[in-house]
Parts: sequence; C-alpha cells; structure tokens
Amino acid sequence: MLLALAAACAAVDANAGVVIGGTRVVFPGASRDIAVRVENKGEEPALIQAWIDDGDARSTPETAHAPFAITPPVFRIDPGRGHALRIVHVGGHPPSDREALYWLNVLEIPPSPEGGKAVNTLQFAFRHRLKLLHRPSGLAVEPAGAPGLLTWSIEREGGLSRLRVRNPSPYVVSFNEVAIVANGAPGQTMPLGGGMVVATGQTTWPLPKGKVAPVGAVVKFASINDYGATVPGTANVAAATVADD
Repeated sequence: MLLALAAACAAVDANAGVVIGGTRVVFPGASRDIAVRVENKGEEPALIQAWIDDGDARSTPETAHAPFAITPPVFRIDPGRGHALRIVHVGGHPPSDREALYWLNVLEIPPSPEGGKAVNTLQFAFRHRLKLLHRPSGLAVEPAGAPGLLTWSIEREGGLSRLRVRNPSPYVVSFNEVAIVANGAPGQTMPLGGGMVVATGQTTWPLPKGKVAPVGAVVKFASINDYGATVPGTANVAAATVADD
C-alpha cells in the first residue's frame, strides 16, 4: 500500500511557511484584546484558519471552547507579507488569582498545485499550537520567580518510581527539559523529557523501568520564559515516599 501511495504521488508539498511571533501568547487580564503577528516566510500564498481551545488538542473551530474570539478567523496571507490576528476576550471569568491556560491554533492550508486535478500531489496542512496564558494583574510574584518556587519529590508505588513537581505559584511553568542527576554528577544523568506544570498544580514524570533516584540526587531543568528563552535551574529532591494519588 505504501508503494502504491508513493507511485500515485508525483509531488509532495510539506513545507510550512507561516511563522508566529513568539512561542506563547500572554493575554493581560486588564486588556480587552491583543494582537498576534503572523507572517508568511514561504514562497506560496497560504490560507489561514485560527481558533482557541481550552485544552482539547483534537478541537476544531466548531467544537472549541474558550472565552476568546479571533478576527479574522479565516484569511489569506501572501508570501513575504504579515497579518495581525486580533484576540478578543468575549466572556467567561478566568481565575483572578492565577494564570489560566488556553491554546491558540493556527492552521496553514497550502494552495492547490498548478495543473489542478491533472497532477497527483500529496499536500499537508500544518497546525501551529501555542499556549495562550490569561494572566491577571497584581499577582503576588513575578513570572521569573515561579521556577524557584517549585518543589520536587520522588514517589514509589508498585515497584515503579516517578518524579513529581508541585507548583505553588500563580504561573504556568513550561520545561524544555527535566533530568535527575545522581549526587550532582553530570556523568550520571537520567533525562526525563520536557513538559509543563499549571499554576497551583502538579505533574509527574515516570522514571525508566527499574531505575530509582539515588540518595542526594538533584533535579536539573530548563524552564521557558515569556520570550522563548530557556532558563536553567537546579533543585533538591525530597526523599522517596509512597504515592498519594
């Protein structure tokens, strides 16, 4: 079947040309609307469809739920040109004491190939999905201070271990990478990947099967700030406990 598909496709178009300003969108709680810049760095025009959801990665413009509207929801963007998406807070009451997490979806639909139906072509539509953080004003700490407030612990249950992080801060903290380093020695590192922890929430990373965190281990992580830069951090790990889910 794969050979048949390859033979049927005389051309494959898999180049995403649309870029979005920033790696996340921060919506100040005191604002009614904000603008997000979208640019077409490719060589072909593209049709853009945009929507916001509250966490469902399978959402569509028809099924998504969020207290925001986007104008225009559908538009064409020519190569080398830019366009501003206007995001408007239209209802709902996000928390006033912490950030609320939503997701901005930008779907890039490429143009039909020259020759129309006479050419066999496999095309791809690219969906960009960025965090949209509704950030109330007057929060007790600054965003840059949130990673330093995290607490880390090892839990064991049923012969398996996992690393848990608890976030008492009012900000969502995203990680480019998280790793356990045995006794602080760089040569004894257990990488666990990236992820995030929501404001006043917690999340876990399972340790590889058969692995345990040695006494004196520390966590090394790289958090991502509002500007998309990674900020390294190190924290002690609490002693292993029985999981309390």
